[in-house]
Amino acid sequence: MPGVDPIYLIIRSDDGGMSHSVNMALERLIESGMPVSVSVMFACPWYQETVEMLKRHPATAVGVHLTLNSEWKNYRWGPVSGRGTVPTLVDDEGYFFPTSEALYQHHPDLREVERELRAQIDRALRSGLKIDYVDYHMGTVSRYPEFREIAERLAHEYKLGMSQYFGEARGNPQYDAAPSAKVDSLVSFVQHLQPGFNLLVTHVGIDNEELGALLDMNTDGGLPDMSKNRQGELTAATSRRFSEALNARHVRLITYRQVIEMQGLQSMQRPVP
Repeated sequence: MPGVDPIYLIIRSDDGGMSHSVNMALERLIESGMPVSVSVMFACPWYQETVEMLKRHPATAVGVHLTLNSEWKNYRWGPVSGRGTVPTLVDDEGYFFPTSEALYQHHPDLREVERELRAQIDRALRSGLKIDYVDYHMGTVSRYPEFREIAERLAHEYKLGMSQYFGEARGNPQYDAAPSAKVDSLVSFVQHLQPGFNLLVTHVGIDNEELGALLDMNTDGGLPDMSKNRQGELTAATSRRFSEALNARHVRLITYRQVIEMQGLQSMQRPVP
């Protein structure tokens, strides 16, 4: 529409590699045809499957979902750099702590934080995927200023974008909505988008026995019936109503790879709290 500033929307889907059911959901989301940015947890056991899947979809932007927590009961992961090299980042069993607060209360050594985040980025680059950006699992790396400064320094060193550093207005109203109401929440979200860059953060999954067995130990925002909620997000994001709402507002879907091409890494600024 001439004379009207465009509305851009980045759809970022987090937790790639967390489990097989999450990977299956991510592929369904990508195969819906929407441009998507997928944030991969390279510390998780299923990340190699995610890498194989993303190599089949080279137009998908790929981020490193910087991970310092492991929040699921009976399904835990630890540092890429090795638990012996970053002892202040792990519990007595060698796993990441389940919450941001538990990690911070353990007085993590900042040199170890940098060592681990660097190891995750290095693993991502060795995978053969084109890595475009970084973001933060459970917000831990962005929550504490000294962690954020490390992430900013590494992003600059590796020439990577940072999610929410391009002036994106972030939203994820569907996260807290009941599964049956998630489509409505996304449609309302689209109807209220403003011109410029916008970000929708999703957590998709397939409601099956694998995902249904996971119990969230995170005390900050964990959901009951997580499997049904993640299936609800996938269903909503791939729904006709969501697609029609985007078309009605002439929303331009783009990935972080395209944002970086348009704006350049030099345009990044730390978001205002």
